[in-house]
Amino acid sequence: MAAEQEHPEAHQDGIGRPDDLERLWTPYRMAYVRGENKPADPSSEQCPFCRIASLDDVDGLVVHRGETAFVVLNLYPYASGHLMVCPYRHIADWTETTDEEAVEIGRLTRKAMLVLRSVSRAEGFNIGMNAGTAGGAGIAAHLHQHVVPRWIGDSNFMPIIGHTKTLPQLLTDTRALLADAWQ
Repeated sequence: MAAEQEHPEAHQDGIGRPDDLERLWTPYRMAYVRGENKPADPSSEQCPFCRIASLDDVDGLVVHRGETAFVVLNLYPYASGHLMVCPYRHIADWTETTDEEAVEIGRLTRKAMLVLRSVSRAEGFNIGMNAGTAGGAGIAAHLHQHVVPRWIGDSNFMPIIGHTKTLPQLLTDTRALLADAWQ
């Protein structure tokens, strides 16, 4: 194996003994771990969701734009097709939504499930919001609802033991597939 010859430490355990495990490198996750795209302050000028809304769909990974909310691929997905439904308005909490925003976020979440089922044959979903930093929100200043497609057996040893997610498709390809199917 060329990789082993170039980097003999690539197949060694933490103390240098060789092992038989293959390595899947996911360097894109380091940007999330380091908080590189996390705003320094909670203002809308620093908010990645506000910035995404101002980009074109391909650059922002936007799948669909509604009147008061939009659907975007998660840049650091838990699974392929992991979408987020975000209001355009820079608000932090579900209780701050207008009736129109709340209805559209619900409608877009329902449509996201239908599209993901048709495109990727998702067998289930995790849907929810992490409200506030204490509630687990990575970007607490801008409300966003996660729509994570799931498949039987998708949570195997990789995330549990290897602390690694495997994503079989580039985000830009996933965005194009979902955006085309949204119609």
